Parts: sequence; C-alpha cells; structure tokens
Amino acid sequence: MTLTETDFSPVDDAGPVAVVADVDGIPVSGLLAEAPSPRAVVVALHGGATTSAYFDCPGHPELSLLRLAQRLGFTALALDRPGYGSSGPYADRLTQPQNRVDLMYGAVAAHLADRPRGAGVFLMAHSAGCELALRMAGDTRGRDLLGLELAGTGRTHHPVAQEILSRPRPEGRRPVGLGALLWRPHRLYPPELVGGASIAVPGPQLEVTAITNWADRDLPRMAARVRIPVRYTAGDHETVWRNEPEALVDVADMFTAAPRVVVNVQPDTGHNISLGNTAAAYHLKVLAFAEECIVAAATGEFSGPARQFDGGAQAPPGGEGNGGR
Repeated sequence: MTLTETDFSPVDDAGPVAVVADVDGIPVSGLLAEAPSPRAVVVALHGGATTSAYFDCPGHPELSLLRLAQRLGFTALALDRPGYGSSGPYADRLTQPQNRVDLMYGAVAAHLADRPRGAGVFLMAHSAGCELALRMAGDTRGRDLLGLELAGTGRTHHPVAQEILSRPRPEGRRPVGLGALLWRPHRLYPPELVGGASIAVPGPQLEVTAITNWADRDLPRMAARVRIPVRYTAGDHETVWRNEPEALVDVADMFTAAPRVVVNVQPDTGHNISLGNTAAAYHLKVLAFAEECIVAAATGEFSGPARQFDGGAQAPPGGEGNGGR
C-alpha cells in the first residue's frame, strides 16, 4: 500500500478522543487513539509549555502521531504530563520526581484499563518530557516497556541557546528569546504553527526545578539505569541542543545498560519534530523502531548491532557499536 495523506487520516472521522482518568485523587488528561487489535501501545509525553495536543498536530491530521499510529495498528495515548492539563491544580503534590513517575504509570494503567495492549507499551517523549520518560524507563517498572524514543534533548546546548539561557531573568520565568528559537527555521513548519500559539500553555513551576540539573547530572545518571532498547533522535536543524556527531555519540554512550541504542538524525527537521513538515516521516521511523522492539521482545534478543547510526548520524572513528555492551 502506498502511504498518502489520506492513509494518515484516522480510521473514523472522530480522530483521537479526549480522556481523563483518576489516579489516587489526581485527574490525568490526555488524548487516545485506539486500534481494535493493536500491535502495541505507544505512550507519548509532550515537551514544555504545551499539552498532549502536540502529538495531534492542529489543523494537520497528516502530521499527527496519534492518527498515524492508529492507522498502522497501534493504540496511541498522549498524556498531559504532571502539572499540565487536568493535573495542573495538583502540581504542589507532584514536586517529587517519584510522585510524577508513579502518577504517569498509574495514568497508563487507568487509561488502558482492560483495553488490549498487544505486545506491550512503547514510551516516547519530546524535549522536557524526556526527563520524565527517562525516570519512567529507569524505574523497575520500566523493564517491562518495549522500548524508548527520545527527541529534542541532549547533553550540550547549542551556542545560541546557551547564550539565551545564560541571560539573567526572574526565577521561574522562561528566558526571553527561547520561544522563538524553538521554531527556527520557519520554513520547516506549516506557517500557521510557527510560534506555537495553537498549542501553547503556561508551564508549571515544578518543571523549572525538574530540568535545572538535566544535562549535567540527571541525564547521564538516569540513562545508565535504562535496560530497554533506546532510540535517540535529533533534528538536523535542532536549535537548542548540539547535534554534531560527537554530541550525539556522547548521548548514546550514556546508555550503558541498554541492549540497543539507535542514534537518528531526522532530515529537514527543527526542534518541534512532531509539528514540522517532516513529522510523518519521523513518526513512521518511530513506529518502525517500535515494531523492531516488538519482534525483539518476542524472540528475546536483537540481532543487530548494540549501537546503530541512522539518518545521517555518524559513527565515531573506529567503527560502529560497542559490541560488548
């Protein structure tokens, strides 16, 4: 079958449905696109200053992760992260990282309930959502996940982003200029989406604390705990995080316990990878990796290299992989 824009449309005209589930007295909202007999379930965590709507691109169903996943036989659940959506009024109960991890695992269980899960749950996250996704994957419950996709994050900031982030600002306030940087270059996005007005919401204060020590301390520490397959994607026009080969390899090397790490550079793509013109191409690759994880879970192993470089990502000198991992 040839994939066309029509193929990316939902199975019915309703599209993803808004859902809310109670988790120990805290409502957790999101969007659900359910397949009748799913290959697996994709759980998606959005980045900062947005909601689960990030994964159902406003006005562009052909770019929606949720609709494409459903069309290709996956159930997709995009959750509003702690402090966003329905859980916003309860943010003061979610300042501790473990509380946020428990809330999200509880939300997955509550939203899926008796719905079929196929081979299991595959977790993906974007930007600030990667902090929570890594904590979930490194938790003991994370070993039951099929795999993990991370995008829009890194270890070292792009020089332009670093200059913006280093400017003095009131505590808890977003740096002036960062919002505009996230949408460069404009030509990579549908014009009406540039700037993010259609999906933007205020971020909770707890997020400022959560990402304060992300790159230097939390990312390497949490990455080392992950024991499931990992795919790490950077847009070739990423403006917040460095994306040259050495920077990508630096991130891949932190996943010392993962059975497989795939590093991907997505062509013609900026920071907001699921809202750009290449979003469908990116989502297809994510779902392909999820399918590989399904097969690996069934057979008990990956037959490929421990480390793989896709889409223009380059291996370090001396060849690919670290075969003994």
